[in-house]
Amino acid sequence: MHPMLNTAIKAARAAGKVISQGSQNLDRLTVKSKRENDFVSEIDHKAEQTIITILLDAYPSHAILAEESGASGASGDPEYQWVIDPLDGTTNFLHDFPQYAVSIALLHRGKLDQAVIYDPVRNDLYTASRGRGAFLNDRRIRVGKRDKLQDALIGTGFPYHDFTHLDAYTGMFRDLVQKTSGLRRPGSAALDLAWLAAGRTDGFFEIGLNPWDIAAGCLLVIEAGGLVSDFGGEENYLQSGNVIAGSPKIFVQLLQTIQPHVTEALRR
Repeated sequence: MHPMLNTAIKAARAAGKVISQGSQNLDRLTVKSKRENDFVSEIDHKAEQTIITILLDAYPSHAILAEESGASGASGDPEYQWVIDPLDGTTNFLHDFPQYAVSIALLHRGKLDQAVIYDPVRNDLYTASRGRGAFLNDRRIRVGKRDKLQDALIGTGFPYHDFTHLDAYTGMFRDLVQKTSGLRRPGSAALDLAWLAAGRTDGFFEIGLNPWDIAAGCLLVIEAGGLVSDFGGEENYLQSGNVIAGSPKIFVQLLQTIQPHVTEALRR
């Protein structure tokens, strides 16, 4: 196993412990609203600091991009940059809705290189290294084998604080509700992508995500044999935050169904 992946696993498990302890005392947590319908708790901050401390202890020269504390370390184009979401699915966590995860990815010269997603509720650890496959609890995982969109289960996330593209999204939703075997919105993009990699869903799409929501999950999907793109079918998803992912045959049909609703602003 890659030593940097090992360090990321250690960091993710330590953050998971912080989150699990926090879930026992939900009524006592301090919660702030970052903006409409976007919440952050003291647990997000504590978990993030736990992760950053472990990573920088091992690799002091590496850059960090984290949800709560932003970017730090080397400016410009760092050779190594960790992309961290300490608690993806904070709203679920605050409601004691058991669907949230820690997401840690490593970019090497701007390319996804290592990925860890840890689900502390189920004690599930998803890992991937570029070119070496994807794993769930050390067992190799592959995307699903379904080849028809009508048989596919598709994960998504609803717009929740920026409603600029709500009409485009509702168009996609309307078509896909009728053309698939179901749509699911569990509330953590990181886990949605991990579940896709494990074959639990066949595709995924969402508008307006952040790099820390999807970096680790996208590498998991790719290493599990799936495809990932932005809404223009290009590889700009970490920058645009608009993502389509799926097993190869479902990905193509998902992209074709979504594209008529993609506005110029969503193509970039």
